[in-house]
Amino acid sequence: MKKLPLLFGMLCALLISHGSASAQKGSPLFPQAPGMAAYTYRYSFPKGVEATLDTIQALGITELEVGGNAFGLAPDSLRKLLDMRGMTAPSVGAGYEQVVENPQEVARVAKILGANYVQVAWIPHEKDNFTFEDAQKAVADFNRAGKVLRENGLTLNYHTHGYEMKPYQSGTLFDYMVRNTDPKYVSFTMDMLWAYHGGQDPAKLLLKYPNRWTTMHLKDMKKGVKGDFTGLMPVENDVALGQGQLDVPAILKAAKKVGIKHYFIEDESPRVITQVPITLAYLKSLKE
Repeated sequence: MKKLPLLFGMLCALLISHGSASAQKGSPLFPQAPGMAAYTYRYSFPKGVEATLDTIQALGITELEVGGNAFGLAPDSLRKLLDMRGMTAPSVGAGYEQVVENPQEVARVAKILGANYVQVAWIPHEKDNFTFEDAQKAVADFNRAGKVLRENGLTLNYHTHGYEMKPYQSGTLFDYMVRNTDPKYVSFTMDMLWAYHGGQDPAKLLLKYPNRWTTMHLKDMKKGVKGDFTGLMPVENDVALGQGQLDVPAILKAAKKVGIKHYFIEDESPRVITQVPITLAYLKSLKE
């Protein structure tokens, strides 16, 4: 990690925070500290897990959504590093195949890390062509694996990724998935960028299924970029919150209303050193 870009980003964040806060009055719209999706620092963790954790901790973040591989460490080793920094991992990512083929092992790792949620972010399908059959199979797989995870005290979350927003009957394939997954075993992560990229209004989608969402990825999409049903987009199009197309205040109000339990910043851009502090300052600046 280079210190100069980090200090520059933090300085920008402080300036933005001061200016925005002085311009607005009222109670904070987002009073809590957000968590961080470890994927945001996917290029940094391989260079040094402890140094990257220290960088995240220095931003005032105590919740981390980690990948199922635990950065190549034994799960108990990663748990010790988190404990040493007063950090927790309420959500753990896992691949679709991992969850379907060996949910018991996924549960074992998640429990060592102290997680409550196991998140699947991608359903395998033919490129650019997520079909009803793909959704139907995912529903059956998620119900089955979710039952095993629930028996281990965990909740299976499927993370919206845009391609499941394709039209189906009077709604979308995502509507089909929500209606046909068992609420006892399957919940959802609202990735606000990918829901928007797939043509949905994230705030309205949250309110449409108020009892099915547990976690959220905080992210924004560059102005002028058009979405589609691929679930794919150049990472350069990820921008700091408040600088893109999404109506962040409206989404956060809806998330608060439906009781989202954990919020994680996920910035897929190559500019996280400067963008993450700006996102944090923007969140602090928002008022009811």
